Amino acid sequence: MSSATPLVIPDKSQEALIQFHRQCYSMLNQSWNVREQMRQIDLAYIRETDWTKAHQNAKLAARYGDSTKFQNVTVPVVMPQVESAVTYQSSVFLTGAPIFGWVAGPQDQDAALQYQAIIEENSIRGGWVQQFMIWFRDCFKYNLGIIVPTWDRVVTAAIETDVSFGTEGKPKEVIWQGNKIERWDPYNSFWDSRYKPTDIYKDGEFCGTTKLMSRVHLKKFINELPDKMVQNIKAAFESGMGAATYGGVGGIESYYLPQINPDALMQKDPKRSTDWMSWAGVLDRPPGEISYKNLYEVTTLYARIIPQDFRLRVPSANTPQVWKFIIVNHQVLIYAERQTNAHGYLPTLFGQPNEDGLGYQTKSLAANAKPFQEIASALVNSAMAARRRAISDRGIYNPLMISEAHINSDSPTAKIPLRPAAYGKPISDAYFPIPFRDDQSAVAFQELPQILQMANTLNGQNQARQGQFVKGNKTLHEFSTVMANANGRDQTTSMLLEAQVFTPLKEIIKINTLQYQAAQQIFSPSRQEIVKVDPVALRKSFSTFKITDGLTPTDKVISADEFAVALQTLGSAPAIASGYNLAPMFSYLMKTRNVDLKPFEKSQAQVAYEQAVATWQQTCIEMAKQLGENFDPKKLPPQPTPDQFGYQPSAQTTQLPNGAQNVGNAT
Repeated sequence: MSSATPLVIPDKSQEALIQFHRQCYSMLNQSWNVREQMRQIDLAYIRETDWTKAHQNAKLAARYGDSTKFQNVTVPVVMPQVESAVTYQSSVFLTGAPIFGWVAGPQDQDAALQYQAIIEENSIRGGWVQQFMIWFRDCFKYNLGIIVPTWDRVVTAAIETDVSFGTEGKPKEVIWQGNKIERWDPYNSFWDSRYKPTDIYKDGEFCGTTKLMSRVHLKKFINELPDKMVQNIKAAFESGMGAATYGGVGGIESYYLPQINPDALMQKDPKRSTDWMSWAGVLDRPPGEISYKNLYEVTTLYARIIPQDFRLRVPSANTPQVWKFIIVNHQVLIYAERQTNAHGYLPTLFGQPNEDGLGYQTKSLAANAKPFQEIASALVNSAMAARRRAISDRGIYNPLMISEAHINSDSPTAKIPLRPAAYGKPISDAYFPIPFRDDQSAVAFQELPQILQMANTLNGQNQARQGQFVKGNKTLHEFSTVMANANGRDQTTSMLLEAQVFTPLKEIIKINTLQYQAAQQIFSPSRQEIVKVDPVALRKSFSTFKITDGLTPTDKVISADEFAVALQTLGSAPAIASGYNLAPMFSYLMKTRNVDLKPFEKSQAQVAYEQAVATWQQTCIEMAKQLGENFDPKKLPPQPTPDQFGYQPSAQTTQLPNGAQNVGNAT
């Protein structure tokens, strides 16, 4: 959320914007069924694609306690490969503290620590790790993930002491502002499909998402919006889902919840929930009161528009501008704001781990693994079919002598009566068993590892990467070499995600922080201290900063090997002190490793005083050597005092993070 520009939008312009939104939504669905493609991948991901009669009957029998029926097996290939890829990328990008570190020149180290505290606080409060992990999973399942970085304002509470309130702390409503990162649900998002996903943020015209909100949730959401369109609030609450159709979309209810897991904890469609407003008719309601609904579809749309097209009277109306619109039930516009962010992007970043120039035709990691899961499952289930054959038996029977119902009885102790036509005839004439031979099950299980290896080869993985034990006699060095080569494909994916998403994401976060960050005090958990944020100092140091993450960590910006060599050289080459100020240099090097030594640095007055004391001590020692027994302590020069240098030892007390104190003592 950026700095808003309040304006009054005429009714005709609102109608045009609503129609624009509807056309944006319908564009994606007119071309291809995105939702069904993703649903098929999700079915393979959770292994729920088998709806054959034999499997469902065996599954139903197991529910009733019959464990003798063999169910079909879906060999897990898609999920392990997706989760392995998610684990690697999470370890690369999300294990830092904070997620994005900052590196700066010596003159800007204080500002760098402020930036670091801001990002750390934003990432914890906004739950960035959770959002990124779900986004990684989207990327590898669908080869399409949407992450949205914005500057947001949230009403929160601070606790203060008020004697009149009692012994408890009194909550005080405050506005929190900071960088928010949100993953958008691909099932309920729409975007400008004329462009490649990775180019939408800079070239596309629109991208939006729809969420379900209850009456109370929507009311809270609207109350927190700055400069909402108050005249439309009543109409928004009284609008209902499914009240209109447009563009052949199939109704106004666009929110989609895929039915994936038949054994889910809850299968209830939230749109068909209990009528929570049924109690309203029991009470006496004042005339003209808002007629609320149970649920609302709330769409957030970011669009790059030319305001003059909608007859919006704003500055530079003929220049493309980025706007944010919020629409309730696809009918009522409640919020319209020009995005004044300096970066000028749609804040909707798309990740495509497999990008080969084919755009939406490129297969995802899950889609690549899906055929091998199906083939592997077919091999295993052929053995399951053989097991069913072995325990159920096959044979040839004479229906004149034995009934079909008795032959196919499930009871292992059932008796088979002969019909009257069988009287006086040999029983062998009534039934002839067909001998069971299973020559293929062993072959199927021999071929299964080869199929799984093909899937691993296709997606650049191996068994060890997926946490599986692999027998062998490799040395530690050989194993490390193999794993390093196995990680090569993942590192390439990390580099691609860095270019597609994390580079513009870091740029957006940096510019938003520079543009909107206010002066405040932030507690830094990693440094265990309160950091005072000075927006002016941040803006002055803008050009010197380089944001790091797991792919380009501080060790790559300032090499760990070079860092170790520098420390060794400083300690072993005293001549360096003639050309450098070693103490500030050491503090700078340690700050690059997130260790702030500045509170422990000696002041110039203390350094001058200690040097004078050291000189006086050396003079005393030399006089004692020269005079020997004739040495008279009374003839020594006067000892320097701290006040001669403006140094106050009692004031040199440094407060440490754990509450201890470091006192600078004079010699």
